[in-house]
Amino acid sequence: MTKDVLVSVEGLQFSTESMPGKVEIINAGNYYKKNDYHYVLYDETLEGFDQVTRNMIKFKEGEAYLRKKGVINVEMLFEENKKNQSCYATPFGDFMLDITTTGVDITEENEQILLEVNYDLAANYEALAQCRITIRICPKENGGEMLRRQLQ
Repeated sequence: MTKDVLVSVEGLQFSTESMPGKVEIINAGNYYKKNDYHYVLYDETLEGFDQVTRNMIKFKEGEAYLRKKGVINVEMLFEENKKNQSCYATPFGDFMLDITTTGVDITEENEQILLEVNYDLAANYEALAQCRITIRICPKENGGEMLRRQLQ
């Protein structure tokens, strides 16, 4: 795969109190592979803030790591069938999160990588939601069309 990519990050949360919540962003980024790990780097701007948040996703089968630095600061480790803790720092306050990962799956085909992470999220020992993150990575030169077809 090429270095210049488009990154689609789609998050879905299933809460007992409300309908599923869906969030999706698409950004240009960079991709490389080193020592069996895939790396994706991209910047995002959150609505209402001027500061950029820099994102790094590092993953291989059964494991994914997400780091955000900027408006939001967090390091989240997703290891299949394991529980990890993380401090999620926002402009509105910090939260301690428990992340219990139930699956980390990678599919590579046709110049595209699909990463799917399923996990349970809790804060202060109280269950919040079951979550799924789907990340699609494809070459920038024809990525727009590929992502449109995938997202339909």
